[in-house]
Amino acid sequence: MSVETKKPLSNGLITLMAIAIGIIVANLYYQQPLLHQISKNFHVGTARTSLLMTFTQVGYAVGLAFVVPLGDVWPRRRLVVGIFVLAAVTMAVAAGMTSFTLLAVVTLVIGLSSVGGQVLIPLAADLAEPAQRGRVIARVMTGLLLGVLLSRTASGLVAQLAGWRTVYWSAAALLAVMAVILHRVLPKEATRDHVPYRKLVVGVFSLFVTQRQLRRRAYLGAVIFASNNALWTTLSFLLAGAPFHYSNAVIGLFGLFGVAGVLAANAAGRQADRQRTHASTIACAMLMLLAFVILALGRNTVILLALGIVVLDTGMQGMQITNQSLIYGLLPNGRSRLNSAYMVSAFAGASLGSYLAGQLYAHFGWYGDCWLGGALGVALLIPALLWRTPKEKITAISGVVVEH
Repeated sequence: MSVETKKPLSNGLITLMAIAIGIIVANLYYQQPLLHQISKNFHVGTARTSLLMTFTQVGYAVGLAFVVPLGDVWPRRRLVVGIFVLAAVTMAVAAGMTSFTLLAVVTLVIGLSSVGGQVLIPLAADLAEPAQRGRVIARVMTGLLLGVLLSRTASGLVAQLAGWRTVYWSAAALLAVMAVILHRVLPKEATRDHVPYRKLVVGVFSLFVTQRQLRRRAYLGAVIFASNNALWTTLSFLLAGAPFHYSNAVIGLFGLFGVAGVLAANAAGRQADRQRTHASTIACAMLMLLAFVILALGRNTVILLALGIVVLDTGMQGMQITNQSLIYGLLPNGRSRLNSAYMVSAFAGASLGSYLAGQLYAHFGWYGDCWLGGALGVALLIPALLWRTPKEKITAISGVVVEH
C-alpha cells in the first residue's frame, strides 16, 4: 500500500491555494446581488429568479458528492486543474445565455464545476502539521471567505458599469488563468491505492453511519448554510426596492460587511487548535440567532441591516471553521471524502434555504425571511447546547481524533 508523503506547506503555497479557492467559490455567489437585474432582464418573478440560487447550490452539492471524493484516489493537481478549466468554460457559456430556462440549466453546471476549492482544502489539511492544522485550514478558508465577500461586491460594481453578463465573462478569464498557475505550482503526490468509483462514492455516505461527530457537524453545517442563504438570496430584492432603491454597485458593497467573518474564521481556527470547540459552537449559534432579530428590526434601516450581516457572517464562518477543524481529524486518509460528506450536507441546507427564502419573500416579504432565519437559529442553538463536543486528543504523528 502506498502512503502519501508529507510535504512542507510554505506560506506562499498556502496563499496561492487561498486565492484559488476564493476565485472558484465566487462562482456560487456572483448571482446574489444581480438577481433583481436578471429578473427584469428575463421578465420573470422574484420566486422564479430565486431558483437560480437553488439550482446553483444543488449543482454544487452534486459535485461535492460525486466529484470531490475523487481527491482521495486521483492526483489532486490534475483533478483541480480539470475542474478549473470546466468552470471557466461554463461561466463563459452562461454569459451568452438568452433564455432563462437555459440559464437555469447552466447554473446547475456552474455549481457542479465550482467544487475545486473543496479539493484544495483537504490537500492543505494533508500537507499541514497536525498541531497547526486548524490555523492552516483557517488561512485557506480566509481565501474562500474573501471570495464570497468580494464576489458580491465585484459583481455589483462590474454589473453597474458593464452589465451582468460581463461578470460571467470576467470570471471565466480569472478561472482560466488560475488553472494554468495551479498546474505549475501544486505539488505532485505519491501514488495512492486505487478504489473503485462506486465504492468511493458509497464510502462518502457510509461515513455518516460510522462517524457520529461528522453527523453532528454536518447537521450544524446544513443549518448555518441555510441561514446564510435565507439572507443573501433575497437581500438584493429588498435593497433594490423601497425605501432604499439602491443600484447594483451599492447592493454589491453590502458584501463587504461580511468581512468580520474572516476575523471570526481565524479566531475559530485558533480555538480549535486549543480544543475549545464546544464554547465556540455555542457562541456562533447564538450570534446567528441574534442576527435575524437585528435584520428584522432593520427592515427600513441600513445601519441595522449592515449590523445584522456582520453578526450573521461572524457566527457562520466561526461555526464553519470549528466544524471543519473537527472533522478533518477524524480520518486522515479520507479527508476528501469527509469534506465531501460534510459539504454535501451544507449545500443541501443551502439549497433548501434559498428555496424557502424565495418562496417566503414572495408571499410575506422581508419579515417572512427573518422568521425563517430565526427558526433556523433556534434549530442551531438547541443542539449546540446539548451536543457537548467530546474531548479530543490529537496525536502528533497522525492527527487522529480520539473521542473519550
